[in-house]
Amino acid sequence: MPAGSGVLLLLLALSGALRAHNGDRTARETCKAGFSEEDYTALISQNIPEGEKVLKVTFSSCSGTTGTQYETDSVDFKVGADGTVFATRELQIPSAEVAFTVTAWDRQTAERWDAMVRLLVAQTSSAHSGRQQQQQQQQQQQLARGLRRQKRDWVIPPINVPENSRGPFPQQLVRIRSDKDNDIPIRYSVTGVGADQPPMEVFSIDSMSGRMYVTRPMDREERASYHLRAHAVDMNGNKVENPIDLYIYVIDMNDNRPEFLSQVYNGSVDEGSKPGTYVMTVTASDADDSATANGMVHYRVVAQSPPSPAQNMFTINSETGDIVTVAAGLDREKVQQYTVIVQATDMEGNLNYGLSNTATAVIMVTDVNDNPPEFTASTYVGEVPENRVGTVVANLTVTDRDQPHSPNWNAAYRVISGDPSGHFSIRTDPVTNEGMVTVVKAVDYELNRAFMLTVMVSNQAPLASGIQMSFQSTAGVTISVMDVNEAPYFPSNHKLIRLEEGVPAGTVLTTFSAVDPDRFMQQAVRYSKLSDPANWLRINASNGQVTTAAALDRESLYVRNNVYEATFLAADNGAPPASGTGTLQIYLIDINDNAPELLPKEAQICERPSLDAVNITAADADADPNVGPYVFELPSAPAAVRRNWTITRLNGDYAQLSLRILYLEAGVYDVPIIVTDSGNPPLSNTSVIKVKVCPCDENGDCTAAGAVAAAGLGTGALVAILLCIVLLLTLVLLFVLWMRRREKERHAKQLLIDPEDDVRDNILKYDEEGGGEEDQDYDLSQLQQPEAMEHVLSKAAGVRRVDERPVGAEPQFPARPVGPHPGDIGDFISEGLRAADNDPTAPPYDSLLVFDYEGSGSTAGSVSSLNSSSSGSGDHDYDYLNDWGPRFRKLADMYGGGED
Repeated sequence: MPAGSGVLLLLLALSGALRAHNGDRTARETCKAGFSEEDYTALISQNIPEGEKVLKVTFSSCSGTTGTQYETDSVDFKVGADGTVFATRELQIPSAEVAFTVTAWDRQTAERWDAMVRLLVAQTSSAHSGRQQQQQQQQQQQLARGLRRQKRDWVIPPINVPENSRGPFPQQLVRIRSDKDNDIPIRYSVTGVGADQPPMEVFSIDSMSGRMYVTRPMDREERASYHLRAHAVDMNGNKVENPIDLYIYVIDMNDNRPEFLSQVYNGSVDEGSKPGTYVMTVTASDADDSATANGMVHYRVVAQSPPSPAQNMFTINSETGDIVTVAAGLDREKVQQYTVIVQATDMEGNLNYGLSNTATAVIMVTDVNDNPPEFTASTYVGEVPENRVGTVVANLTVTDRDQPHSPNWNAAYRVISGDPSGHFSIRTDPVTNEGMVTVVKAVDYELNRAFMLTVMVSNQAPLASGIQMSFQSTAGVTISVMDVNEAPYFPSNHKLIRLEEGVPAGTVLTTFSAVDPDRFMQQAVRYSKLSDPANWLRINASNGQVTTAAALDRESLYVRNNVYEATFLAADNGAPPASGTGTLQIYLIDINDNAPELLPKEAQICERPSLDAVNITAADADADPNVGPYVFELPSAPAAVRRNWTITRLNGDYAQLSLRILYLEAGVYDVPIIVTDSGNPPLSNTSVIKVKVCPCDENGDCTAAGAVAAAGLGTGALVAILLCIVLLLTLVLLFVLWMRRREKERHAKQLLIDPEDDVRDNILKYDEEGGGEEDQDYDLSQLQQPEAMEHVLSKAAGVRRVDERPVGAEPQFPARPVGPHPGDIGDFISEGLRAADNDPTAPPYDSLLVFDYEGSGSTAGSVSSLNSSSSGSGDHDYDYLNDWGPRFRKLADMYGGGED
């Protein structure tokens, strides 16, 4: 039998003995139903076959075990009727512990009892058993081979070094020694991580004695184990022994506190939750060895704020960190948030030896709809005018202690009685949560003077389980209806009557009366005409009797689809007055009062009989049966009509007009035709159709000449028209030739003087500058102070004012003599013009107003010098100025007139 099985059977025996002892003690005490223990613990192997029994639970029902049944919350283990716990299938336990709950319940009383079962996996025992089996196999192999001496190898067991040792250093760990050191000197050395590989020189060895040392404190969290190789060589470096592996394990010490993944955890739980409701999970980790108590973290709640309604509203699973509710009474309307301080302690939660750390769990109590809305009053009052829609009649106020502006708080109103016709609806104000009773269908004072409504309020979200509606969730609303003056109305609107057209004026058609809905008001109704397009009707202002004012004509433009419409107004004498309209429709029955008209009015036909003919028909404004079939016939007078023309009937509405004779001279003929309809009595009409008779080509179409001849123009008239056109073109040509000749003569005329001396062109060119000073907007200050030019000199190139003096070198114009000869005027002007054109400082052509600036120190003398010069000499001849045109004629008269 394996050692592990022996240990397991030993534990089962001990457990059975304990259970027997406890059973005897329980029997001696007062009977109380329940398990003998709250926690059962057993040691099991890692591999469990199917059906293997692991332990037995003891339950006492005080009435025997006949009515007791067992259940577990594990799918791997079940409980038999005798309380034996066994495996349901072959298991390989991966963890160090298995825990589940065993439940016993009495079928007669339906009571239930729970007990916890913890199964610990015996891993060390299993490993020890494996080593024993291996040793036994080795011994059997040695016996099979026989006894013989073998070479003894040096074997070093694993070395354990506690971390955080305080020294002194170097501290000896082990001594390595070969059995050959008695014969020859041996040198020892170690290699590997921690010796000759980083981290370097953690371990050292005395090469002569083989003593191995650690040179500094170890940290298991930095490195938990080291694998070195020890070497033994002689003084010449020859290998004496094979290298041996050294395993150095750093023993963990409790030198690290548990650390929470977050200092603040946020969770939530619904108000009113039952005990045991999951809230959240907090997690802490410990850097120490998790396989030892140093790294086994347990949790507990150390503080809760606020301590309402109880100090311990929450608890935490010591191993998993799950926070659950432990007490009832969570109410968001009283406490909206809890702050729970959670402590994590290693050493399996031992506060005396373990290290601890804390974190904060903030638990929000979420709202559930556990408070129904309640009206603040039992009755509400409102009033509304009749016939008013969209008016808010009353505001209903409610209170709700749930979270505002959430589905648990938002109110929904409805009318449960008192409004069978659906005149009212209740809208919810999203801000105040008030109910606004609104009129959605007009109310009538004459029908309902008041309404007694019963309304109910609820939430958008349903109430939580177990919460009942409050009696204050219903209320009454009394709504009074106010009477207002309503407009009269016509009961039959639109009213339709039928009569024949053409009834005489004054005929009574109908009585179109209105009804005043205000039965409780003594009011009179007056009638008037609002719309009568043809002005055919009258209405009595007192009783609404409608009579004709003129004959009604069905064929009128105001009649559509045989129906004539008129609108009448009915107004009462209330305060304020009210009025209503009604439409009277008159269906006019047709009578035969319109004779037919021939169509078409004009036609065209060949002068010789052929296959073509004129298709004629008739149009009648009347309706069936006062229209077709029509009768078409030619009148007996004049006789030429029936001699030249004939009519052939095609059907009831169409006939053909054609020539009776073999030839008819081209022209336009008026052919009278008598058309008779089928009315009772029938009406006839003589219509004239204009027929153009013309010569035709071989296709039966009128030729162009024939069309003209048919239009009534003879050959003489055509010749006269052509002659007029030719004469008109000749006159236009002569006029053009005369204009061209005159233009050539004007250009060929010689000038009387030399072109350079002709000042007329220059004068005309100067005239293009514009008006004089009185027509321009000048800065006269520049003319008064010409010396102040600093602002002009500072201007950028190309920017000038037309009323400023040019800056820079001014052109030097030739000085005029004191007494110039009048013949020099033309030369003077021409020279000045050339100088101005060649002057680069001169302004543009459209800025020649700069010449208006005279400046100071002019080279010209006084204008009076011209007069004084000419006064001293009277032998000059100025008559040639008369040849220069009318502009110089006055000058010639002034100087050439002698004493005159």
